[in-house]
Amino acid sequence: MADIFDVVADPTRRDLLQILLQRYVEGAGAPHGGESSVGELVQRLGLSQPTVSKHLKVLRDAALVTVRDQGQHRYYRLDLGPLRQLEDWLVPFLTADLPQEDVALLEPTPVLVLPERLRRLAHGIGAGGASALHRTRGALRPLSGRTRALRRMR
Repeated sequence: MADIFDVVADPTRRDLLQILLQRYVEGAGAPHGGESSVGELVQRLGLSQPTVSKHLKVLRDAALVTVRDQGQHRYYRLDLGPLRQLEDWLVPFLTADLPQEDVALLEPTPVLVLPERLRRLAHGIGAGGASALHRTRGALRPLSGRTRALRRMR
């Protein structure tokens, strides 16, 4: 089985995960909610069915998605378990330069117990925020080098 980092390193698989995340959030609580058919994924990505199926197999082998067969159709759903483990590993790196009082706010508090649906929603919001922060820092990193170069030129 491939390492989760190898699995999510592929841009097509990340696109699949994004689509499945969107469906997961939209379908929370509904029977078979959050599922996408292979045909829907093929259409959304604009790729061939064999290509999408190949990537879905990798995601399934990494336990990032589950599949439900209904007749000749397959429906895929995001499984957040492995991504939570990845998040647990990444958070210390993403928060390393934050003030410690801000990091303490990120620690789970045992006093507050949310219902599962709200917990999933809060987790999705937090994960989206962390992802946006990471992308923003990555986009700004090249600019900080230019700023330093401009300061030296003065």
